[in-house]
Amino acid sequence: MAKIRISIFPLAGAVLFPGLQLPLHIFEPRYRALVKDALARDRRIGMIQPQRAGEGSPLFEVGCLGKIGEVEALDDGRFNLVLEGVARFRVLRELDVTTPFRQIEAELLEDDEDEALAPVERALFERESRRFADAQGYRVDWESVARLDDHSLINGVSQIAPFDPASKQALLEAPGISARCELMVQLMQFFARRDGDDEIITLQ
Repeated sequence: MAKIRISIFPLAGAVLFPGLQLPLHIFEPRYRALVKDALARDRRIGMIQPQRAGEGSPLFEVGCLGKIGEVEALDDGRFNLVLEGVARFRVLRELDVTTPFRQIEAELLEDDEDEALAPVERALFERESRRFADAQGYRVDWESVARLDDHSLINGVSQIAPFDPASKQALLEAPGISARCELMVQLMQFFARRDGDDEIITLQ
């Protein structure tokens, strides 16, 4: 697998999946520099979660490479942009750089775009999603959900689900759509039980 250099935006709770979009508001000086650098080169930024809070925190092993799509440069130097997921990557090592933003050497992970869920897997996922959404008071257009392909459905729910950063990381690292679907069902059932015990699920 070819090694590539990626400039990264470490952000806890923000997970991007291939084929999906993530809106970002960029205000810190180092990440303004990151965006400017990306726009001058290939428009690509790596989204990855840090393992803990704090400057220079160790990174999780897997992130997602994104390409800047829509971008709005504000007068004060901030940016509003939409990052489009390209491919997952695995960190090989962090590079020693002079830029204000961190950079890594990574390998891209190939996902099987032809993988599909078995009908029973899809049915179970949709049933648990309805239960979870009802329990959380979410309003969902289920007819539109039913029309989504398996990858858009599973990855889309994984990206926006109100789970903790570690759970979202596990979903990102799942090796394929079927494994991600199974894990999502387990998480929805687990968090539903926690919620029944009057514990609060926070949107990370």
